Amino acid sequence: MSDIKAELFINGKYRKSSSGETLSIYNPNDDSLVTDQVHVASEKDVNDAVAAAKAAFPKWSRMAGHRRAAIMLKFADLLEKNIDKLAKLESVAMGQPISMAKGMIRGPAALWRFYAGFAGKIAGQSFPPDEDGTYKIVKYEPLGVCGGICAWNGTHVLAAWKMAPAMAAGNTFVLKTSEKSPLSAAAYGDLLNEAGFPPGVINILTGAGPTGAVLASHMDVEKIAFTGSAQAGRKVMEAAAKSNLKHVSLELGGKSPALIFDDAHLENAVKHTSISFLMNSGQICFASTRVLVQEGIAPKYIEAVKKSFQNAEKMMGDPSLKETAFGPLADQKQFERVMGFLRDAQQEGVQVLVGGERKGDKGAFVQPTVFLNPDLKSKVYTEEIFGPVISVTTFKDEAEAIKLANDTTYGLGSTIYTSDIARALRVADEIEAGTVGINSAFNTSPQTPFGGYKHSGLGRESGYAGLHAYLQPKTIHINMKTPLPAKL
Repeated sequence: MSDIKAELFINGKYRKSSSGETLSIYNPNDDSLVTDQVHVASEKDVNDAVAAAKAAFPKWSRMAGHRRAAIMLKFADLLEKNIDKLAKLESVAMGQPISMAKGMIRGPAALWRFYAGFAGKIAGQSFPPDEDGTYKIVKYEPLGVCGGICAWNGTHVLAAWKMAPAMAAGNTFVLKTSEKSPLSAAAYGDLLNEAGFPPGVINILTGAGPTGAVLASHMDVEKIAFTGSAQAGRKVMEAAAKSNLKHVSLELGGKSPALIFDDAHLENAVKHTSISFLMNSGQICFASTRVLVQEGIAPKYIEAVKKSFQNAEKMMGDPSLKETAFGPLADQKQFERVMGFLRDAQQEGVQVLVGGERKGDKGAFVQPTVFLNPDLKSKVYTEEIFGPVISVTTFKDEAEAIKLANDTTYGLGSTIYTSDIARALRVADEIEAGTVGINSAFNTSPQTPFGGYKHSGLGRESGYAGLHAYLQPKTIHINMKTPLPAKL
Protein backbone atom coordinates (compact mmCIF):
# COMPACT_ATOMS: atom_id res chain seq x y z
CA MET A 1 0.00 0.00 0.00
CA SER A 2 1.91 3.00 -1.28
CA ASP A 3 -0.51 5.53 0.22
CA ILE A 4 0.20 4.67 3.87
CA LYS A 5 0.80 7.70 6.07
CA ALA A 6 2.36 6.74 9.38
CA GLU A 7 3.77 10.06 10.50
CA LEU A 8 2.80 12.08 13.56
CA PHE A 9 -0.09 14.52 13.26
CA ILE A 10 0.66 17.52 15.48
CA ASN A 11 -0.89 20.99 15.35
CA GLY A 12 -2.68 20.30 12.09
CA LYS A 13 0.33 18.97 10.17
CA TYR A 14 2.05 15.66 9.53
CA ARG A 15 5.67 15.39 10.55
CA LYS A 16 8.34 12.77 11.16
CA SER A 17 9.46 11.70 14.62
CA SER A 18 12.06 14.06 16.07
CA SER A 19 14.18 11.05 17.04
CA GLY A 20 13.95 9.41 13.64
CA GLU A 21 12.82 6.17 15.28
CA THR A 22 10.36 4.02 13.35
CA LEU A 23 8.68 0.66 13.84
CA SER A 24 7.47 -1.98 11.40
CA ILE A 25 4.06 -3.50 10.78
CA TYR A 26 3.69 -7.01 9.38
CA ASN A 27 0.51 -8.41 7.87
CA PRO A 28 -0.65 -11.20 10.22
CA ASN A 29 -2.27 -12.98 7.30
CA ASP A 30 1.03 -13.95 5.65
CA ASP A 31 3.81 -12.28 7.72
CA SER A 32 4.66 -9.89 4.88
CA LEU A 33 6.01 -6.41 5.63
CA VAL A 34 3.34 -3.73 5.36
CA THR A 35 5.55 -0.78 6.25
CA ASP A 36 8.71 -0.06 8.21
CA GLN A 37 8.00 3.64 8.42
CA VAL A 38 5.67 4.05 11.39
CA HIS A 39 7.16 7.01 13.20
CA VAL A 40 7.59 6.67 16.96
CA ALA A 41 6.73 9.79 18.95
CA SER A 42 9.56 10.81 21.26
CA GLU A 43 9.21 12.73 24.51
CA LYS A 44 9.74 15.94 22.54
CA ASP A 45 6.99 14.98 20.11
CA VAL A 46 4.58 14.26 22.97
CA ASN A 47 5.46 17.61 24.54
CA ASP A 48 4.83 19.37 21.23
CA ALA A 49 1.47 17.65 20.80
CA VAL A 50 0.36 18.56 24.31
CA ALA A 51 1.56 22.14 23.83
CA ALA A 52 -0.44 22.39 20.60
CA ALA A 53 -3.54 21.04 22.34
CA LYS A 54 -3.07 23.43 25.24
CA ALA A 55 -2.75 26.41 22.90
CA ALA A 56 -5.87 25.37 20.98
CA PHE A 57 -8.00 24.84 24.09
CA PRO A 58 -9.15 28.42 24.88
CA LYS A 59 -10.58 29.08 21.43
CA TRP A 60 -12.03 25.59 20.93
CA SER A 61 -13.70 25.47 24.34
CA ARG A 62 -15.37 28.82 23.68
CA MET A 63 -16.44 28.05 20.12
CA ALA A 64 -20.23 28.05 19.68
CA GLY A 65 -21.65 24.60 20.22
CA HIS A 66 -23.35 24.44 16.84
CA ARG A 67 -20.03 25.13 15.12
CA ARG A 68 -18.24 22.38 17.03
CA ALA A 69 -21.14 20.06 16.26
CA ALA A 70 -20.91 20.82 12.54
CA ILE A 71 -17.22 19.95 12.52
CA MET A 72 -17.85 16.70 14.37
CA LEU A 73 -20.65 15.76 11.97
CA LYS A 74 -18.41 16.48 8.98
CA PHE A 75 -15.74 14.22 10.45
CA ALA A 76 -18.30 11.43 10.87
CA ASP A 77 -19.26 11.83 7.21
CA LEU A 78 -15.60 11.64 6.20
CA LEU A 79 -15.08 8.45 8.17
CA GLU A 80 -17.81 6.83 6.09
CA LYS A 81 -16.63 8.42 2.86
CA ASN A 82 -13.15 6.95 3.41
CA ILE A 83 -14.38 3.63 4.79
CA ASP A 84 -12.68 1.47 2.15
CA LYS A 85 -9.24 2.97 2.75
CA LEU A 86 -9.52 3.02 6.54
CA ALA A 87 -10.83 -0.55 6.66
CA LYS A 88 -8.00 -1.79 4.46
CA LEU A 89 -5.41 -0.11 6.69
CA GLU A 90 -6.91 -1.75 9.76
CA SER A 91 -7.12 -5.12 8.05
CA VAL A 92 -3.50 -5.29 6.86
CA ALA A 93 -2.21 -4.12 10.24
CA MET A 94 -4.06 -6.47 12.61
CA GLY A 95 -5.90 -8.99 10.47
CA GLN A 96 -9.47 -7.83 10.93
CA PRO A 97 -11.70 -9.16 8.12
CA ILE A 98 -12.47 -6.35 5.72
CA SER A 99 -16.23 -6.74 6.15
CA MET A 100 -15.92 -6.41 9.92
CA ALA A 101 -13.43 -3.54 9.62
CA LYS A 102 -16.02 -1.53 7.72
CA GLY A 103 -18.60 -2.17 10.41
CA MET A 104 -16.10 -1.02 13.00
CA ILE A 105 -16.03 2.34 11.20
CA ARG A 106 -19.77 2.80 10.70
CA GLY A 107 -20.38 2.37 14.43
CA PRO A 108 -17.88 5.07 15.44
CA ALA A 109 -19.31 7.42 12.81
CA ALA A 110 -22.69 7.03 14.53
CA LEU A 111 -21.02 7.70 17.87
CA TRP A 112 -19.45 10.94 16.60
CA ARG A 113 -22.91 12.04 15.45
CA PHE A 114 -24.42 11.10 18.80
CA TYR A 115 -21.96 13.25 20.72
CA ALA A 116 -22.18 16.10 18.21
CA GLY A 117 -25.73 16.48 19.44
CA PHE A 118 -24.44 17.40 22.91
CA ALA A 119 -22.16 20.22 21.78
CA GLY A 120 -23.68 23.44 23.09
CA LYS A 121 -26.35 21.56 25.06
CA ILE A 122 -24.44 20.73 28.23
CA ALA A 123 -26.80 22.16 30.79
CA GLY A 124 -26.00 23.09 34.35
CA GLN A 125 -28.24 23.13 37.39
CA SER A 126 -29.65 25.73 39.73
CA PHE A 127 -31.18 25.47 43.20
CA PRO A 128 -33.30 28.16 44.89
CA PRO A 129 -32.37 29.70 48.23
CA ASP A 130 -33.41 27.75 51.27
CA GLU A 131 -32.68 28.58 54.90
CA ASP A 132 -29.09 29.50 54.14
CA GLY A 133 -30.25 32.25 51.79
CA THR A 134 -27.98 31.26 48.92
CA TYR A 135 -28.87 30.67 45.30
CA LYS A 136 -26.80 27.82 43.91
CA ILE A 137 -25.57 27.35 40.36
CA VAL A 138 -23.74 24.28 39.07
CA LYS A 139 -22.01 24.55 35.72
CA TYR A 140 -20.02 21.90 33.86
CA GLU A 141 -16.74 22.89 32.29
CA PRO A 142 -14.26 21.07 30.04
CA LEU A 143 -11.13 19.68 31.65
CA GLY A 144 -8.56 21.01 29.18
CA VAL A 145 -6.03 18.84 27.37
CA CYS A 146 -7.05 15.17 27.45
CA GLY A 147 -5.13 12.12 26.33
CA GLY A 148 -6.18 8.74 25.04
CA ILE A 149 -4.26 5.49 24.63
CA CYS A 150 -5.94 2.92 22.38
CA ALA A 151 -5.74 -0.84 22.26
CA TRP A 152 -5.32 -2.51 18.88
CA ASN A 153 -8.47 -4.61 18.59
CA GLY A 154 -10.92 -1.85 17.65
CA THR A 155 -9.05 1.32 16.76
CA HIS A 156 -11.92 3.43 15.47
CA VAL A 157 -14.35 2.42 18.21
CA LEU A 158 -11.87 3.09 21.00
CA ALA A 159 -10.73 6.37 19.47
CA ALA A 160 -14.33 7.55 19.10
CA TRP A 161 -15.20 6.62 22.69
CA LYS A 162 -12.39 8.87 23.83
CA MET A 163 -12.29 11.74 21.37
CA ALA A 164 -15.94 12.33 20.47
CA PRO A 165 -17.22 13.13 23.99
CA ALA A 166 -14.08 15.13 24.66
CA MET A 167 -14.78 17.27 21.59
CA ALA A 168 -18.45 17.77 22.50
CA ALA A 169 -17.42 18.90 25.97
CA GLY A 170 -14.93 21.42 24.58
CA ASN A 171 -11.64 19.71 25.40
CA THR A 172 -8.63 19.26 23.15
CA PHE A 173 -6.96 15.90 22.63
CA VAL A 174 -3.80 13.88 22.10
CA LEU A 175 -4.41 10.30 20.94
CA LYS A 176 -1.74 7.58 21.09
CA THR A 177 -2.53 4.65 18.83
CA SER A 178 -1.47 1.07 19.45
CA GLU A 179 1.81 -0.05 17.93
CA LYS A 180 -0.01 -3.13 16.58
CA SER A 181 -2.63 -1.23 14.56
CA PRO A 182 -1.54 2.40 14.10
CA LEU A 183 -2.19 2.87 10.40
CA SER A 184 -5.89 3.72 10.18
CA ALA A 185 -5.87 6.27 13.01
CA ALA A 186 -2.66 7.77 11.63
CA ALA A 187 -4.66 8.52 8.48
CA TYR A 188 -7.08 10.70 10.48
CA GLY A 189 -5.01 13.85 10.04
CA ASP A 190 -6.22 14.75 6.56
CA LEU A 191 -9.80 14.00 7.57
CA LEU A 192 -9.55 16.17 10.68
CA ASN A 193 -8.29 19.08 8.61
CA GLU A 194 -10.97 18.59 5.96
CA ALA A 195 -13.65 18.45 8.65
CA GLY A 196 -12.51 21.83 9.95
CA PHE A 197 -10.91 21.03 13.29
CA PRO A 198 -8.58 23.93 14.13
CA PRO A 199 -4.88 23.02 14.39
CA GLY A 200 -3.99 21.48 17.73
CA VAL A 201 -7.51 20.45 18.73
CA ILE A 202 -6.79 16.78 17.94
CA ASN A 203 -3.27 15.39 17.66
CA ILE A 204 -2.48 11.79 16.66
CA LEU A 205 0.71 10.05 17.81
CA THR A 206 2.09 6.66 16.87
CA GLY A 207 4.46 4.73 19.08
CA ALA A 208 4.75 1.99 21.66
CA GLY A 209 4.57 1.84 25.46
CA PRO A 210 7.18 4.53 26.22
CA THR A 211 5.20 7.08 24.18
CA GLY A 212 2.06 6.30 26.16
CA ALA A 213 4.00 6.53 29.42
CA VAL A 214 5.12 10.07 28.61
CA LEU A 215 1.55 11.07 27.79
CA ALA A 216 0.15 9.48 30.96
CA SER A 217 2.66 11.29 33.16
CA HIS A 218 2.49 14.68 31.41
CA MET A 219 1.84 17.56 33.77
CA ASP A 220 -0.33 19.45 31.26
CA VAL A 221 -2.68 16.56 30.47
CA GLU A 222 -5.79 16.78 32.66
CA LYS A 223 -7.27 13.36 31.83
CA ILE A 224 -5.99 10.10 30.43
CA ALA A 225 -8.32 7.43 29.00
CA PHE A 226 -6.71 4.04 28.51
CA THR A 227 -7.82 0.77 26.94
CA GLY A 228 -5.53 -2.22 27.29
CA SER A 229 -4.25 -4.81 29.72
CA ALA A 230 -4.72 -4.65 33.48
CA GLN A 231 -0.95 -4.60 33.96
CA ALA A 232 -0.50 -1.59 31.69
CA GLY A 233 -3.58 0.09 33.19
CA ARG A 234 -2.03 0.00 36.64
CA LYS A 235 1.06 1.73 35.25
CA VAL A 236 -1.12 4.42 33.66
CA MET A 237 -2.93 5.02 36.94
CA GLU A 238 0.38 5.18 38.81
CA ALA A 239 1.78 7.67 36.29
CA ALA A 240 -1.34 9.81 36.63
CA ALA A 241 -1.04 9.80 40.42
CA LYS A 242 2.66 10.62 40.42
CA SER A 243 2.28 13.51 37.99
CA ASN A 244 -0.60 15.96 38.35
CA LEU A 245 -3.31 13.63 39.73
CA LYS A 246 -5.03 13.73 36.37
CA HIS A 247 -8.45 12.17 35.83
CA VAL A 248 -8.23 8.53 34.74
CA SER A 249 -10.56 6.11 33.00
CA LEU A 250 -9.45 2.53 32.39
CA GLU A 251 -10.95 -0.31 30.36
CA LEU A 252 -8.85 -3.37 31.10
CA GLY A 253 -10.48 -6.41 29.61
CA GLY A 254 -12.24 -9.36 31.14
CA LYS A 255 -12.98 -13.04 31.48
CA SER A 256 -16.69 -12.78 30.87
CA PRO A 257 -19.20 -15.58 31.54
CA ALA A 258 -22.08 -16.80 29.40
CA LEU A 259 -24.80 -18.54 31.44
CA ILE A 260 -26.92 -20.99 29.43
CA PHE A 261 -29.92 -22.40 31.29
CA ASP A 262 -31.87 -25.54 30.40
CA ASP A 263 -34.76 -23.50 29.00
CA ALA A 264 -32.54 -21.48 26.66
CA HIS A 265 -33.16 -21.41 22.91
CA LEU A 266 -30.33 -23.76 21.94
CA GLU A 267 -29.68 -22.52 18.41
CA ASN A 268 -29.57 -18.91 19.59
CA ALA A 269 -27.22 -19.69 22.48
CA VAL A 270 -24.87 -21.62 20.21
CA LYS A 271 -24.83 -18.83 17.64
CA HIS A 272 -23.93 -16.13 20.12
CA THR A 273 -21.30 -18.15 22.00
CA SER A 274 -19.59 -19.30 18.81
CA ILE A 275 -20.07 -17.22 15.66
CA SER A 276 -20.65 -13.93 17.51
CA PHE A 277 -17.84 -14.72 19.96
CA LEU A 278 -15.37 -15.50 17.17
CA MET A 279 -15.82 -12.11 15.52
CA ASN A 280 -12.40 -10.45 15.55
CA SER A 281 -11.05 -13.95 16.27
CA GLY A 282 -12.05 -13.67 19.91
CA GLN A 283 -10.09 -10.45 20.36
CA ILE A 284 -12.94 -8.54 22.00
CA CYS A 285 -12.52 -7.44 25.58
CA PHE A 286 -16.06 -8.26 26.75
CA ALA A 287 -16.45 -11.52 24.81
CA SER A 288 -17.85 -14.38 26.88
CA THR A 289 -14.95 -16.81 27.10
CA ARG A 290 -16.27 -18.84 30.06
CA VAL A 291 -19.41 -20.64 28.91
CA LEU A 292 -21.41 -22.03 31.84
CA VAL A 293 -24.06 -24.54 30.75
CA GLN A 294 -26.78 -26.14 32.88
CA GLU A 295 -26.45 -29.91 33.03
CA GLY A 296 -29.76 -30.69 31.31
CA ILE A 297 -28.95 -28.86 28.08
CA ALA A 298 -25.18 -29.40 28.21
CA PRO A 299 -24.91 -32.52 25.98
CA LYS A 300 -26.88 -30.91 23.15
CA TYR A 301 -25.04 -27.61 23.54
CA ILE A 302 -21.59 -29.24 23.54
CA GLU A 303 -22.32 -31.18 20.36
CA ALA A 304 -23.77 -28.12 18.63
CA VAL A 305 -20.97 -25.75 19.62
CA LYS A 306 -18.39 -28.30 18.45
CA LYS A 307 -19.95 -28.30 14.97
CA SER A 308 -20.18 -24.50 14.98
CA PHE A 309 -16.49 -24.08 15.83
CA GLN A 310 -15.53 -26.65 13.18
CA ASN A 311 -17.54 -24.73 10.59
CA ALA A 312 -16.02 -21.45 11.76
CA GLU A 313 -12.53 -22.70 10.96
CA LYS A 314 -13.63 -23.19 7.36
CA MET A 315 -14.60 -19.49 7.25
CA MET A 316 -11.20 -18.37 8.57
CA GLY A 317 -8.70 -16.99 6.08
CA ASP A 318 -7.41 -13.98 4.18
CA PRO A 319 -9.00 -10.93 5.85
CA SER A 320 -8.85 -8.92 2.62
CA LEU A 321 -11.48 -11.17 1.02
CA LYS A 322 -15.10 -10.17 1.56
CA GLU A 323 -16.18 -13.79 2.08
CA THR A 324 -13.77 -14.26 5.00
CA ALA A 325 -15.58 -14.20 8.34
CA PHE A 326 -12.66 -14.71 10.71
CA GLY A 327 -9.08 -13.56 10.33
CA PRO A 328 -5.77 -14.15 12.07
CA LEU A 329 -4.69 -12.83 15.44
CA ALA A 330 -3.22 -9.34 15.49
CA ASP A 331 0.47 -10.25 15.18
CA GLN A 332 3.05 -12.90 15.99
CA LYS A 333 3.34 -11.74 19.59
CA GLN A 334 -0.37 -12.27 20.16
CA PHE A 335 -0.19 -15.56 18.28
CA GLU A 336 2.57 -16.83 20.57
CA ARG A 337 0.63 -15.69 23.63
CA VAL A 338 -2.49 -17.62 22.63
CA MET A 339 -0.48 -20.69 21.61
CA GLY A 340 1.17 -20.56 25.03
CA PHE A 341 -2.23 -20.88 26.69
CA LEU A 342 -3.06 -23.84 24.46
CA ARG A 343 0.20 -25.57 25.35
CA ASP A 344 -0.39 -24.93 29.06
CA ALA A 345 -3.87 -26.45 28.81
CA GLN A 346 -2.52 -29.55 27.10
CA GLN A 347 0.16 -29.96 29.78
CA GLU A 348 -2.52 -29.62 32.47
CA GLY A 349 -4.56 -32.34 30.78
CA VAL A 350 -7.54 -30.14 29.92
CA GLN A 351 -9.93 -31.89 27.53
CA VAL A 352 -10.00 -30.33 24.06
CA LEU A 353 -13.39 -30.60 22.36
CA VAL A 354 -12.25 -28.98 19.12
CA GLY A 355 -9.23 -27.05 17.86
CA GLY A 356 -6.23 -26.46 20.07
CA GLU A 357 -3.63 -26.05 17.32
CA ARG A 358 -2.20 -23.58 14.86
CA LYS A 359 -4.13 -23.25 11.60
CA GLY A 360 -1.90 -23.50 8.54
CA ASP A 361 1.83 -22.87 8.39
CA LYS A 362 1.98 -19.11 7.92
CA GLY A 363 0.37 -16.07 9.42
CA ALA A 364 -1.06 -15.74 12.94
CA PHE A 365 -3.95 -18.18 12.63
CA VAL A 366 -5.19 -20.28 15.56
CA GLN A 367 -7.92 -22.89 15.27
CA PRO A 368 -11.20 -21.98 17.02
CA THR A 369 -10.86 -23.92 20.26
CA VAL A 370 -13.21 -25.26 22.93
CA PHE A 371 -11.99 -26.69 26.25
CA LEU A 372 -14.29 -28.84 28.37
CA ASN A 373 -14.53 -28.50 32.16
CA PRO A 374 -11.06 -27.10 32.86
CA ASP A 375 -9.90 -26.83 36.45
CA LEU A 376 -11.37 -23.65 37.92
CA LYS A 377 -7.85 -22.51 38.86
CA SER A 378 -6.31 -23.24 35.45
CA LYS A 379 -4.92 -20.44 33.29
CA VAL A 380 -7.36 -21.06 30.45
CA TYR A 381 -10.26 -20.60 32.87
CA THR A 382 -8.97 -17.63 34.89
CA GLU A 383 -6.79 -15.52 32.58
CA GLU A 384 -7.75 -13.41 29.60
CA ILE A 385 -6.53 -15.25 26.50
CA PHE A 386 -7.76 -12.82 23.84
CA GLY A 387 -8.10 -15.34 21.06
CA PRO A 388 -10.62 -17.79 19.54
CA VAL A 389 -10.77 -19.91 22.69
CA ILE A 390 -13.63 -20.67 25.08
CA SER A 391 -14.08 -23.08 27.96
CA VAL A 392 -17.33 -24.92 28.71
CA THR A 393 -18.23 -25.72 32.33
CA THR A 394 -21.47 -27.30 33.56
CA PHE A 395 -23.59 -26.19 36.53
CA LYS A 396 -26.53 -27.64 38.44
CA ASP A 397 -28.72 -24.68 39.37
CA GLU A 398 -29.04 -20.91 39.32
CA ALA A 399 -27.12 -20.39 42.54
CA GLU A 400 -24.13 -22.36 41.28
CA ALA A 401 -24.24 -20.52 37.95
CA ILE A 402 -24.04 -17.14 39.68
CA LYS A 403 -21.23 -18.33 41.94
CA LEU A 404 -19.20 -19.58 38.97
CA ALA A 405 -19.92 -16.45 36.94
CA ASN A 406 -18.67 -14.14 39.68
CA ASP A 407 -15.61 -16.26 40.52
CA THR A 408 -13.22 -14.00 38.63
CA THR A 409 -11.17 -10.88 39.26
CA TYR A 410 -12.72 -9.33 36.15
CA GLY A 411 -16.17 -7.83 35.68
CA LEU A 412 -16.57 -6.38 32.21
CA GLY A 413 -19.21 -8.40 30.41
CA SER A 414 -21.67 -11.27 30.75
CA THR A 415 -24.52 -12.93 28.87
CA ILE A 416 -27.56 -14.89 30.03
CA TYR A 417 -29.57 -17.34 27.91
CA THR A 418 -33.02 -18.36 29.18
CA SER A 419 -36.67 -18.17 28.12
CA ASP A 420 -37.64 -17.07 31.65
CA ILE A 421 -37.42 -13.26 31.70
CA ALA A 422 -37.86 -13.15 35.48
CA ARG A 423 -34.85 -15.40 35.88
CA ALA A 424 -32.88 -13.38 33.34
CA LEU A 425 -33.41 -10.15 35.26
CA ARG A 426 -32.87 -11.82 38.62
CA VAL A 427 -29.54 -13.28 37.51
CA ALA A 428 -28.54 -10.01 35.81
CA ASP A 429 -28.92 -8.27 39.17
CA GLU A 430 -26.51 -10.77 40.75
CA ILE A 431 -23.82 -10.71 38.06
CA GLU A 432 -20.79 -8.62 39.03
CA ALA A 433 -20.19 -7.00 35.66
CA GLY A 434 -20.67 -3.64 34.01
CA THR A 435 -22.54 -5.07 31.02
CA VAL A 436 -25.09 -7.86 30.65
CA GLY A 437 -26.54 -9.29 27.44
CA ILE A 438 -29.76 -11.29 27.65
CA ASN A 439 -30.31 -13.89 24.94
CA SER A 440 -27.60 -12.38 22.77
CA ALA A 441 -23.95 -11.48 22.91
CA PHE A 442 -23.61 -8.03 24.45
CA ASN A 443 -23.21 -5.18 22.00
CA THR A 444 -22.27 -1.59 22.67
CA SER A 445 -24.42 1.41 21.72
CA PRO A 446 -23.79 5.17 21.65
CA GLN A 447 -26.55 5.82 24.19
CA THR A 448 -25.28 3.52 26.94
CA PRO A 449 -22.17 3.52 29.15
CA PHE A 450 -19.51 0.86 28.74
CA GLY A 451 -17.06 -0.26 31.41
CA GLY A 452 -16.41 -2.85 34.03
CA TYR A 453 -16.42 -3.85 37.66
CA LYS A 454 -13.45 -5.08 39.69
CA HIS A 455 -10.17 -5.43 37.74
CA SER A 456 -11.89 -4.65 34.45
CA GLY A 457 -11.41 -0.96 34.89
CA LEU A 458 -12.41 2.40 36.23
CA GLY A 459 -14.97 4.84 34.87
CA ARG A 460 -17.18 4.55 31.80
CA GLU A 461 -17.01 5.37 28.13
CA SER A 462 -19.92 5.99 25.73
CA GLY A 463 -23.36 7.25 26.67
CA TYR A 464 -24.07 10.22 28.90
CA ALA A 465 -21.58 8.90 31.45
CA GLY A 466 -18.88 9.05 28.79
CA LEU A 467 -19.61 12.74 28.21
CA HIS A 468 -19.47 13.63 31.89
CA ALA A 469 -16.09 11.92 32.16
CA TYR A 470 -14.73 14.90 30.20
CA LEU A 471 -16.42 17.57 32.31
CA GLN A 472 -15.84 18.98 35.77
CA PRO A 473 -18.55 20.66 37.87
CA LYS A 474 -18.16 24.13 39.29
CA THR A 475 -20.53 25.26 42.06
CA ILE A 476 -21.35 28.95 42.51
CA HIS A 477 -23.21 30.28 45.60
CA ILE A 478 -24.90 33.69 45.48
CA ASN A 479 -25.81 35.40 48.73
CA MET A 480 -29.50 36.32 48.42
CA LYS A 481 -30.14 36.97 52.11
CA THR A 482 -27.66 39.44 53.53
CA PRO A 483 -27.95 42.91 51.98
CA LEU A 484 -24.79 44.13 50.34
CA PRO A 485 -23.21 47.16 52.01
CA ALA A 486 -24.21 50.52 50.63
CA LYS A 487 -21.88 51.94 48.02
CA LEU A 488 -19.44 54.34 49.62
